[in-house]
Amino acid sequence: MIHPKAMPVILTTQDEIDLWMNAPPEEALTLQRPLPDGALTIVARGGKKDEGGLVA
Repeated sequence: MIHPKAMPVILTTQDEIDLWMNAPPEEALTLQRPLPDGALTIVARGGKKDEGGLVA
């Protein structure tokens, strides 16, 4: 399902980036679509641990 105000756009190629940045809105918004199954990879699971703003 595509939600006109909340659908993320995930750009996976240089051509898609160029289209998103330079095309008229009607054309660029064609990139607002579900990705094919298997196109995303989970890189982490579990709770986030944020130790605060201290930089060593």
